[in-house]
Order: sequence, then structure tokens, then C-alpha cells
Amino acid sequence: MDMLRGEQIAEAKLTDWRKLAQGLHARYLVDDFGAGVRFLAVVGEAGDAAGHHPSVAVGAGYVDLKLLTADAIYRDEVGTEYVVEWPTQQDLDLARRITEIAANQGLTADPASVSVLELGLDTADSATIAPVWAALLTGDPAAQGHGSPSDEIRDATLRVPNLWFGDAADDDARQRFHVEVYVAPEATEQRLAAAIAAGGTVVDDSEAPGLTVIADQDGNRGILCVDTSAATNE
Repeated sequence: MDMLRGEQIAEAKLTDWRKLAQGLHARYLVDDFGAGVRFLAVVGEAGDAAGHHPSVAVGAGYVDLKLLTADAIYRDEVGTEYVVEWPTQQDLDLARRITEIAANQGLTADPASVSVLELGLDTADSATIAPVWAALLTGDPAAQGHGSPSDEIRDATLRVPNLWFGDAADDDARQRFHVEVYVAPEATEQRLAAAIAAGGTVVDDSEAPGLTVIADQDGNRGILCVDTSAATNE
């Protein structure tokens, strides 16, 4: 099944869901653990009917869900096909069904609170160093390039954040490692303001609001990310 572009996701107007990094994410607020379990029982039935299921995390007062397709098809500019982890039409369909289930159970969505953490490492030779990080982070060589046409490290069991590789010259002495924090579009301004109020400094906002580089007082850098291509105007 073909992966969906950001514009296609935006056109679906998924009010409860936000596109962060590779997936669609939603958070629903629940009164207690039992309410979360009852909600997930019906979500599970919907997933069984669709032959597709979300990843789930349950905490005090919330249920987090993530939707993506493990074998989506990506085609590059010359038509070469790659199998990637990315949202497809089946994810949009199941997202809509889960929204209906949540509404029927009187649950409130909190899309502004969804967030994803990834790691970035700048290097001139990702193919050489990626096996080390695949082994260190996951213990599984297959994590290198898992669900990605690049050397990116992705743990299929979701134990650790994804690690992707950016470009850097061999003699580049700047900070090589950084964190990337993906947030919903409506949360970007507040998150940035909070970081600045805490003493952070905007280093580069030339690609804002999609990417904003922030440094702490010691000069360590992180990137605030938002998928503007999948954001609706409503």
C-alpha cells in the first residue's frame, strides 16, 4: 500500500490525530485505568476487523495511540520502490474509526499534547557507524535501515527512540548528537516560548516552524520539529 504524503494526511482532517515523525499520534483522556482498558478493548475489535492495529501506551489518565503501516511503499524520484514505515490509507481509516469509538465512550482527545522524541547523529559515513549503533541500541543488526531507505536505526519493539543520521564533514567539530522533539503544530509556539523562558536560545529558525534549533546555556542543541506538510488550516 502506498505511503501517504503530508498533503493527503492534511486533507483527511483527522481532528484527534497529529502526524509526528513517521506516524499518526493521538492521546485520549480517561478517568482511570479501567476506562482506558475498556476503550482499548473496542479499539482492538476495530483493529481485528481491519486487520491492522495501533501501538498503544496507557498511563495515569491517558491512552496514547500510534498508527503507521510497517510495509508502506515509497517511490523515489526515479520510481525505485522502498518498503518503509509510514501512514497509509488503512491508517487514516482506522484513525477515523478510533475517533468514533472515543466519541461514543465520551472520551476527550488531547492532540496538542502528543510528542515524539528521536535522536540525530551527524556523520560523514553513516553506513560504517550505523551497525555499531544498531547493536548498542537494540542488539539487532536488522534495526539498521528497518522501515527506512536510509541507515536510520529503528527498534521494531519500540524500546528506544529512533536514531537517524545527518550529514557532516569528517573534520566537523560541532556537536554531532542532538535530540529532536516532534510536537503538534498548535503546541509549537508554547513549547518554544517555554524553552526560551527557561534560558534556551534560538540558534537557527531559518526553517521554522518545521525545524527550530535551540541551544541550552552550555551550547547543547536540540531541534523542535513539526510536520507542517500534514497540518490542516482549521
